[in-house]
Amino acid sequence: MSDTTEPKPDTQTPTSSDAEKAAPAPAAGASPAEAPAAAVDAAAAAAQVAAQIQAQIDQLRKERDDNYNHFVRAMADLENYRRRVVREKEELRQFGQRDLVEAIIPVFEGLALAIKSATTAPDPQVIAQGVTLVLEQFRGVLASKGLTEINPAPGADFDPNQHESIAHGPSDTIPEEKILQVVRTGFSLNGRIIRPASVVLSGGPAKV
Repeated sequence: MSDTTEPKPDTQTPTSSDAEKAAPAPAAGASPAEAPAAAVDAAAAAAQVAAQIQAQIDQLRKERDDNYNHFVRAMADLENYRRRVVREKEELRQFGQRDLVEAIIPVFEGLALAIKSATTAPDPQVIAQGVTLVLEQFRGVLASKGLTEINPAPGADFDPNQHESIAHGPSDTIPEEKILQVVRTGFSLNGRIIRPASVVLSGGPAKV
């Protein structure tokens, strides 16, 4: 039976040279004492950048809140304006003609008085004069509001912008295509035609 020699484990303690080989080498150009200082500087720089980013975020949030508040106020002002316009429009519809109505009231009273006088006045001419006065008063009221009558005299030129021809009639005194007769008076309001005058034009002497 032969003797066998078992290999013994390597129990040698690493030498200092081996430890130096296993340790990481310091960064090139930096001594081991400078490494912690570099890490502190990097952390400080990162903290400064983070603080700047946070400041920008806070500024953007403030601008966002300010813009939203401005938007809310603008919408509220717009809604208030819309309601005011609707209210003023309704008031204008209801009371916009108040001045005209107040001016017509005396005419209404004068006409009522003329009708009342017509039941007792013995002379029809007196009644006609009273109604004529009321009519002139009414014309004055309408004229003060910008209403103008379009009532051309016989022989006047025909103006298609103010007159409406409805017929022709013979005339020995009025030249052809001149106004012979006004059938219905026209009116303009502040220079704008609201109803042309209906007229009969002359066709010249009657054809035999």
